[in-house]
Amino acid sequence: MNSSVKEQEHEEVFDPLDMQNYRIEKLPKRSKGKFEKWLAIAGVPLAIVSFILLAFVFRIPFLSDIDPERLISSAAKKAYEALGAEGFMRTNIMMLAIFVAALILWITEAIPNYLTSLIIIISLILTKVVPEKEALAQLGHPVMWLNIMSFVLASMLVATGVAKRFALWFIIKFGKNASSIFISFILINLVLSAFISATTAKAAILLPIFMVIASIYGAHSGTRNNFGRSIVLQNLLNINIGAGAFMTGSGANLLAAALIGGAIGGKVFFGDWMMAMFPIMVGLMFIGYLVAMKIYFPLSPEERLPQIEGGMERLREELKKLGKVDVSEVKAIILFILILGFWATDRLHGISATSVAFVGAVIALLPGIGIVKWNDVDIPWHLMLFSAGAYTLGSGFDYTDLPSIAVNAIFDRMGIGQGTPFWLLYILLTGVMVFSALLFQSKTMRAMIFVPIAIGVANRFGFSVISLALPVAFMIEHVYVLPFNSKPAALLYETDQYSISDAFKFGITMMIIAWLLIIIAGETWFRFLGITPNGVFGLF
Repeated sequence: MNSSVKEQEHEEVFDPLDMQNYRIEKLPKRSKGKFEKWLAIAGVPLAIVSFILLAFVFRIPFLSDIDPERLISSAAKKAYEALGAEGFMRTNIMMLAIFVAALILWITEAIPNYLTSLIIIISLILTKVVPEKEALAQLGHPVMWLNIMSFVLASMLVATGVAKRFALWFIIKFGKNASSIFISFILINLVLSAFISATTAKAAILLPIFMVIASIYGAHSGTRNNFGRSIVLQNLLNINIGAGAFMTGSGANLLAAALIGGAIGGKVFFGDWMMAMFPIMVGLMFIGYLVAMKIYFPLSPEERLPQIEGGMERLREELKKLGKVDVSEVKAIILFILILGFWATDRLHGISATSVAFVGAVIALLPGIGIVKWNDVDIPWHLMLFSAGAYTLGSGFDYTDLPSIAVNAIFDRMGIGQGTPFWLLYILLTGVMVFSALLFQSKTMRAMIFVPIAIGVANRFGFSVISLALPVAFMIEHVYVLPFNSKPAALLYETDQYSISDAFKFGITMMIIAWLLIIIAGETWFRFLGITPNGVFGLF
């Protein structure tokens, strides 16, 4: 009885317009379905058995005779020289066993993802796959600091009321119907993607805004509806693929561009990347909108209207209550605009996105003249540890060159050799890149692994590096299917607005469509731009 009364009281005091209700630690605890519970029970035993079988029982054919001449990673070449053929083979076997076990734990969520990452780090150290200093240093990766500082800045917008003011203005201005809200978020994501080179930062900034809007439309306090599913999953999609429209959209894009530039002895320019991918990514965003609204999460007539008591008039009253923009809001807006400006003009001043965010966060936290207090800052440290494990896994791949060894084995097995048509390599490499997102958490790790493979394949078969490596790099941002595929996916999964099956069916559909579009673009748009040679279907 007491429990029931308390639950009723909680429901009565819950204010869907209060941004503090969407702090990460206040997001509702997820209740798992029957299938998810079964996976969680089976996860740990499956991971242990898989590790033992791969590490000590099974003989892995493609790892028994590694050709050092075909290694791509310089770290792997040094490891081969230091360990010898036998030692290098054992290191690769341990890397494969750890990776598969970690993948099982991530998919089944048998234990928290951050704990899986901690296990990965210590396992790679104890098995001597990665040097201890290198493994532990991943917590200090520049992208980690960029994310931490971006969460400080996002908290500043919430604490000062800027985010709430914007959300209310937004819904009053564009909330006459649900469709205009979704389309408006497409435009917001595109604008932010041009300025912010961290998808987690965009997710942190947008999350309280679209969660308030979801609550207004009836999705709050653990109550799911198709509006909530659609607005969160569409934003997850757009946060990621919006970054793919710009070379500066993420650190992984910049890394891929640097790798390709080094291979061709030149540069991949911002304008070239945007010209190639901006129309494709905008098209994908609108396709995602149609797939969500027409196929998977169609809105009922009730879900198309605000569900909040008092409707739109209540929202106008809430906006009026905020009064005029105060000094703290003005400071927050000015600081945020300055940061966006410095992020967008990094070519002119040469200051990294991480350093810009660092300076902004320091100013925001300064006593007296600052804008936000440390206790008001909302940083998901469990996601930071989760990321550190993924980056350490990436270091393990760099030290072992396991992905390129596996790709060479697959090529040999399939009989892919000289004379192979360009279109087959193009389809294979872009497909491997896009669907690898189902297995990997870190985009940086995928860029480090698969872009060099594409460069190596291009050189091996005598094709232009740009023709294969750049389309592969264009597929980096498709990380929205499963919760462990990216930090934004892990963060938005915590909102409890959708299930894994919701995310999977929507995400895998968009991933397949994205792959088909990149294949079509290879024959048409990329051919026109001179990226692919005379088309990708053997027409040259």
